[in-house]
Amino acid sequence: MNDFYLSEIEPGGHIHFIGIGGISMSALAQICVKRGYQVTGSDRKESHITRRLEELGVKVFYQHAKENSNGADLVVYTAAISPDNEELTFAVGSGIKAVERSTFLGAVMRDYAYSICIAGTHGKTTTTSMMSHVLLRCGCDPTIMLGGELDAIGGNMRLGDSAYFLTEACEFHGSFLEFFPRIAVVTNVDADHLDYFKDLDHIKQAFTQFARIPGEEGYVIVCGDDANAMECVRDTEAQVITYGLGKENVFCPMNLQYRDGCGVFDVEYDGTIVPVALKVAGEHNVQNALACFAAGYAMGLNGNDIAAGLEAFTLVHRRFERKGSYRGALIVDDYAHHPTEIKCTLKTAKSMCKGRLYVVFQPHTYTRTLLLLDEFAKAFDDADAVIVTDIYAAREKDNGKIHARDLVARLKDRGVYTEYISNFDDIAARLRAELCDGDVVITMGAGNVYKIGEQLLQK
Repeated sequence: MNDFYLSEIEPGGHIHFIGIGGISMSALAQICVKRGYQVTGSDRKESHITRRLEELGVKVFYQHAKENSNGADLVVYTAAISPDNEELTFAVGSGIKAVERSTFLGAVMRDYAYSICIAGTHGKTTTTSMMSHVLLRCGCDPTIMLGGELDAIGGNMRLGDSAYFLTEACEFHGSFLEFFPRIAVVTNVDADHLDYFKDLDHIKQAFTQFARIPGEEGYVIVCGDDANAMECVRDTEAQVITYGLGKENVFCPMNLQYRDGCGVFDVEYDGTIVPVALKVAGEHNVQNALACFAAGYAMGLNGNDIAAGLEAFTLVHRRFERKGSYRGALIVDDYAHHPTEIKCTLKTAKSMCKGRLYVVFQPHTYTRTLLLLDEFAKAFDDADAVIVTDIYAAREKDNGKIHARDLVARLKDRGVYTEYISNFDDIAARLRAELCDGDVVITMGAGNVYKIGEQLLQK
């Protein structure tokens, strides 16, 4: 239970963030700057995120040292920070209060009467970004925290002056159980983060707890197409509103068709029919848009304004992001790193592809690749050719139990044309030799695989 209140820190107090270059931590740091706190932070490397913080007056240290947290009134750290991190151990040993990122975010959330938390194994960032456009269109002046960067708010956060707070809510380490949503959205529930959760049942338990948080005065918005998600909301006292493609849902599309892969449909909203023409492709984005209608209904927003906000939404960086073209071939980058996400993204790409569909996949973390190997092997059926590069370690170390070649072997057994290429330059060279007009290339993964598309477009 989160019993931390931001009011424990005096106005103008010193807050130090360990891992300040992370997408969520940097957003929290910016909120604190705008609230008048003295903010410092540390990270292992410089980035455009840390440079932006420095422009706001934040002192960023590019190495971890105990002196960094000296004099702080509060230290905020991420779950990825080791318990023996010298800044953290110094703070704790010196009697400085230290809280994990999700606890701090929950404390920030307490100050808002209308907090909207968007959770789910897949689609959190896109749905939160869509909802950002909706709230802006409706004149809500929201505070927004994203797990990606959105042009409409100039980055990954926006500080408003209203009672509306919008954030995505990640289940990893049970982080979202520290939050205080009045409106909780659950897009889907799937097996992921199995380096923390024991199995799918363990994940369902976490989402079940999350769905109980809004209480009888709140709302739970849930995708009725997803059996796991529906199972997790059975015991909540909140009012449940379903959305999805199925006609049994409270919010479902009527007269659904696709233009250039983008959903065009009508929605019955508060007794009227509201037309919507999305500018983002895929069946999953129709579902994401319907989630926004359901959340907007819970907030009492105007249906036509919701539709206008959704129609203004074009993309989030690294979510089916069209980067450009090379010899008539479309170059796309996507963050998908889970089998369900990969299937969904490739289904959308296949529907738009006039030539061959090439996929460059960078597996993300050894644990995920090992535990979901069978599912990964079934995720690339829509691809004409797959190049698999080395596993992106992220927070993990290679224990020798899994290699990218293992996935290549499974895909070949399934009849998918696949090869393993480690070097990014070699991958770019192979694609340059093969791409033709009408082809589509997707670089896919949560690591740095996007650089391959950038190489193609530079030459």
